Amino acid sequence: MSRIGKLPVVLSDKVEVTLNGRDIKVKGPLWELSFTVSETVEVIKEENNLIVKPLWEEAKALWWTTRAILNNMVVWVTEGYKRSLEIIWVGYKFEVQGTTLVLSIGLSHKVDMPVPAWLKVELDEKAKNMLHISWVDKQLVWEFASKIRAKKKPEPYKGKWIKYVGEHIRRKAGKTGSK
Repeated sequence: MSRIGKLPVVLSDKVEVTLNGRDIKVKGPLWELSFTVSETVEVIKEENNLIVKPLWEEAKALWWTTRAILNNMVVWVTEGYKRSLEIIWVGYKFEVQGTTLVLSIGLSHKVDMPVPAWLKVELDEKAKNMLHISWVDKQLVWEFASKIRAKKKPEPYKGKWIKYVGEHIRRKAGKTGSK
C-alpha cells in the first residue's frame, strides 16, 4: 500500500495557498491554479505544509490522488514543467516560425503545427535536433509533445524517429537474405 497520501505537501516561501471550503487556490511566481477537492477528503494548512486526510476508509484512493494533484500544483506554479523531444534521421528537423512549429520529417511536404498560445516551444542552441516544450501545466505539455511525436512514430528497423529525451527505443535487425 502506498504511503504517498500521508506525506505533507511542502510549501515554499514563493507559494501562496488559499483554502476556501473545498476550493483551493495555489499562487506562485509563474501562474495561479485552482482545484476543487472531493467531499471525501479534508485539506488542512499547517505552517508551510498542506496535509490531506481521508474522512472515511473508502476514500483512500481520492486521498492519494488529491495529495498528488496538490503537490503537482505547487511544483507547476514555482518551477513549471518541461518536456524535450529529439528528432533522429538525416534531413529531419524542427523549425519554430512565430507561433507555428514546422516539421521536416521525410514527407513530400512540411508539417505545420500551430503552437498553443500558452506553451513555450524553443529549439536547443547546442543540438539543433532537440526541441523543448515548457509551461506550468504538465498535462498540456505532455499532450502537445505526444502530438508532435505521433507525426513520425519510431521506426525501429532504420532508426528514424521523433522520441522523448531519455526514452529508449530498441533497434531491430532487418531481414536476412537467403544464401
